[in-house]
Amino acid sequence: MDSKKPVLIIDTCTDLPYSYIEKHNIPVINFTYHFQGREHIDDFFVSKDSKTFYDAVRSGEMPTTSQVNTDVYIEKFRPYLENRRSVIYLCFSSALSGSFNSAMLARDMLLEEFPDADLTIIDSKSASMGEGLLAWNAIRMLDEGASKDELVQWIERNKLKVAHWFTVDDLNHLKRGGRVSVAAAFIGTMLDIKPILHVDDEGRLIPVSKVKGRKKSIRALFERLQETIVNPEDQVIFISHGDSPADAQYLADLIKSGYSVKDVIISNIGPVIGAHSGPGTIALFFFADKR
Repeated sequence: MDSKKPVLIIDTCTDLPYSYIEKHNIPVINFTYHFQGREHIDDFFVSKDSKTFYDAVRSGEMPTTSQVNTDVYIEKFRPYLENRRSVIYLCFSSALSGSFNSAMLARDMLLEEFPDADLTIIDSKSASMGEGLLAWNAIRMLDEGASKDELVQWIERNKLKVAHWFTVDDLNHLKRGGRVSVAAAFIGTMLDIKPILHVDDEGRLIPVSKVKGRKKSIRALFERLQETIVNPEDQVIFISHGDSPADAQYLADLIKSGYSVKDVIISNIGPVIGAHSGPGTIALFFFADKR
């Protein structure tokens, strides 16, 4: 291991494929969730496969989530600081979780112990593979020899250019999270209305529009890409899904038929984000001029 190489730490809300995490030996903060009567560690569906999780949710099991506590961050950061490594932690959006505040508190406490430590906490203002898209590019830069300052500057310059577009299959999960009203969820379900949502510049999940029917909602995501994507031939597009691989592939095929992108990477929405978005969620991430 190169002791001078910066360390990039990510969290499980990036929803990156576990095979990628393992291949690149990326240090990870594991979020947790409470499900079926006990606490579980989000480990990219290694210990509990995605279908088992989402089938249980479909049958009525309701997972809940909580922010990462400060001690978890201290335990993860300290060994790198003891070895005088420069550390960046790319964190799940502060508008969707209090974990960013826990990480900042951990940083303040560690700086009292290690006054010369080089530890940067970045609020990604992103979620799922939007956060993952930032991490994926930063890891590539790190492998190519980028310095810590170059990584931090690139992430800060580009994080609000990562477009996040979502549609959900079941409005009741958004109702639980307060994203739609009880009446809107009931009427929308009756009429087969599917919301189109995005993550805004503050990192909040915001309803933008509605369409009728599942296929139209997925096409609506593609249409958003058509409207705002920049330099598609230079991009790897990310799609995440809540146990809906066929629909994710349908969206990937739409993109590939319209653009000569470098690649389209499909991954699962993990249990922490999936606890709020529910089964059947489809999410699309790419670089645009703005979100």
